[in-house]
Amino acid sequence: MTSKVKHLMTVDDLHAIPYDECHRFELIEGKLYVSCPPGLSHQLVLANIQFELENYLRQNRIGRIVPGPGVVFSKYNSVIPDIVYVNNERWSSIVTKDHFNGAPDLIVEILSSGASCSRDLKLKRKLYCKYGVQEYWIVDGASRAVTTYRLQDNSLKKASTLKVNGVLESQLFPGLSLNLHKIFLTGLQDFSGLTESSC
Repeated sequence: MTSKVKHLMTVDDLHAIPYDECHRFELIEGKLYVSCPPGLSHQLVLANIQFELENYLRQNRIGRIVPGPGVVFSKYNSVIPDIVYVNNERWSSIVTKDHFNGAPDLIVEILSSGASCSRDLKLKRKLYCKYGVQEYWIVDGASRAVTTYRLQDNSLKKASTLKVNGVLESQLFPGLSLNLHKIFLTGLQDFSGLTESSC
């Protein structure tokens, strides 16, 4: 009788893949996921979030944000979140060369259509919970809403779902009041129709 052994990819396997500017490669529990680079609306929302958080952090020097970094959680888990935040106390302990090796304090994912959307909502939330990410924000450009999750009792539990006129607050950023309408100002006529890259 033959046994079926499932081959799990490792981070070393992932890094051996030739560079391809038209695809992003992520590894979750040893399985490879490939997606196209994000579309224009996605990147404009990302830039808006980055701008608002950087303005806050210039006045409150408690940590750093980085857009689109590689985050390695383990031998079988390596992802590319849209934005991560790490406080100053933890920065040196989880940064190695050009990657994060460990859980950031905050991860922000901006939804695109298709399989990557489901991956952000389910697989990545489970992964981030497993490795101790303190907060996870899911930004939905089509519905102009942000859902926040906070780590409680070893689970990322929903803290809030805020619409475009809402104000986001976070335990990680004392005193921050992020008006969501600012992050969804993209200048695009048809926001919902541009949620996916045309790669």
